[in-house]
Amino acid sequence: MNPLKVLVVDDEPVARAGITALLARESDVVVVGECGDGRSAASAIQELHPDLVLLDVQMPELNGFEVIEAVGPRRMPPVVFVTAYDQFALKAFDVHALDYLLKPFDDERFVEAIARVRRAIQQGRMGDLTSRLESLLQTDPPPGRYLDRIVVRKASGAVFVPVDEIDWIEAADYCARIHSRGKVHVIRETMQRLEQRLDPNRFFRVHRSGIVNLDRVREMQPAPHGDHLLILQDGTKIRLSRGRKAALEERLGQPL
Repeated sequence: MNPLKVLVVDDEPVARAGITALLARESDVVVVGECGDGRSAASAIQELHPDLVLLDVQMPELNGFEVIEAVGPRRMPPVVFVTAYDQFALKAFDVHALDYLLKPFDDERFVEAIARVRRAIQQGRMGDLTSRLESLLQTDPPPGRYLDRIVVRKASGAVFVPVDEIDWIEAADYCARIHSRGKVHVIRETMQRLEQRLDPNRFFRVHRSGIVNLDRVREMQPAPHGDHLLILQDGTKIRLSRGRKAALEERLGQPL
């Protein structure tokens, strides 16, 4: 049996060193690389083609979920999540990941996770794992965790759009058009799904086909038929439907 090629991804140097030391005890394991952030991890996965990724969830640049999205579930090797999330949030990982390690974990739990990976590879269960990762990207984020950036796939690779830079989003058939800093990015995603994955304290569904970053709203003006217009900082006018005005007042905690 060929050695198991492992990529270790964690933004904490001490954690990476500890995981690497544990892997060194496994005679049939080779550490092919270490990454301290999600962006470099996505590149390393595509360049090194590891058999297994030990993937931290909470990281700068891209979090663990966004790494999977950037690489693509069908090109992603088996994943063991390494996380400090609580037991409630870990229920999602239990369904979608090959395994997970809850920080701090002991040596015995680590050995068990590696053994589970070996069994999955030997039994040819990679197709099942791909389905799990695809399903993971379609579920709601764990409590208190929303997108930090949106991955826009291009023919030449991928563009990472920080949510802080998004002005508004509009529906376009089966896609969504993201307006950010004067540029428009198109992704194949539904408005409902985006609404679920964006922080509701910052992003608001103004009508069926529009989501606005509330930090970009400069003023509101009345419009015909009981609707209103939200004027963004760059002058863009976005319709606020009559039925959504009350919801916006509730969100802001004050009348409009």
